[in-house]
Amino acid sequence: MPRPTRRAVAMAAVSLWLAAVAPAFAQAWPDKPLRIMVGASPGGGTDILARMLAEKLATDLKQTVVVENRPGASNTIAAEITAKAPADGTTLLLATNTAQAIAPHLLKLKFDPLKDLQPIGLVAVMPNVLVVSAASPYRSLKELTAAMTQNPGAMKYASSGIGSTQHIAGEAFALATGTKAVHIPYKGSAQAHVDIIGGDVTMMFDSTSSAMGQIKAGKFRPLAVMAERRSAEMPDVPTMGEAGIKGVDVATWYGLYVTAGTPKPVVDTLIAEVTRILKMPDVQARIKGMGGEVGALVSTQFAEMNRLEFERFGKLVRDANIKADGQ
Repeated sequence: MPRPTRRAVAMAAVSLWLAAVAPAFAQAWPDKPLRIMVGASPGGGTDILARMLAEKLATDLKQTVVVENRPGASNTIAAEITAKAPADGTTLLLATNTAQAIAPHLLKLKFDPLKDLQPIGLVAVMPNVLVVSAASPYRSLKELTAAMTQNPGAMKYASSGIGSTQHIAGEAFALATGTKAVHIPYKGSAQAHVDIIGGDVTMMFDSTSSAMGQIKAGKFRPLAVMAERRSAEMPDVPTMGEAGIKGVDVATWYGLYVTAGTPKPVVDTLIAEVTRILKMPDVQARIKGMGGEVGALVSTQFAEMNRLEFERFGKLVRDANIKADGQ
């Protein structure tokens, strides 16, 4: 039998060392506060879900978990911070398809969203909904599209940023209806809501997670849901398809990530935590109350979904000729 090479002996030693220290590492983790990075401003759907997760994780892990908002650049600032953080499992990211599947096709990033971030689990999926101010003269999708046809380019639609699902939804709507509106990007949905309510912007194709609070408060009037079926929270609001506009189903999904290279025992612990949290009745009620569905994919399944969404939105960006300047 041939003698093992020095490289083989060294690799075997490293493997034995990792096997020995991994359980201890997992048991000690987290030995310092955790942070959940959010690429949008406070008050929006991502922020709401992140704070819900932070509260649950802090209770179970017996460690401080803070939410850190870093809005801008299509949610990619928070994603880049997470991608470049130490791979010790203390920097998490609650991301949406904006940063993980759309923005990479519009912006030149300094990180790879598919390689530099480790998927933990899908948290929620929220359909987008077309909303106007409650004081708006438009009471139906038919009235709005008729006005847009008569006055091309005269109306404005808000989004939480260039390359966001709201932006993509607006462009998909324009393609399907042959209308045109001016895109006004903000650093988050909460900021956009102020101008919608104030009448400075006509409409927004917002995620239900962000818009539902304003809808229930009577400040937004929902005109159509961008999904195959009506929302249980808004049973009287038609879908785009029911209103005669096909091919514009757009949803915003939210997923938890950690820095790539984080030790497997920590990743496994986070997967177990997310799975446990999403089964809690109060968490499920909160997500459904925001008009969404609770996520059911973790680890490799979620990673595959992210990859497919990356490809799908890349095609949509090319087909709609969407540019980084938002026009």
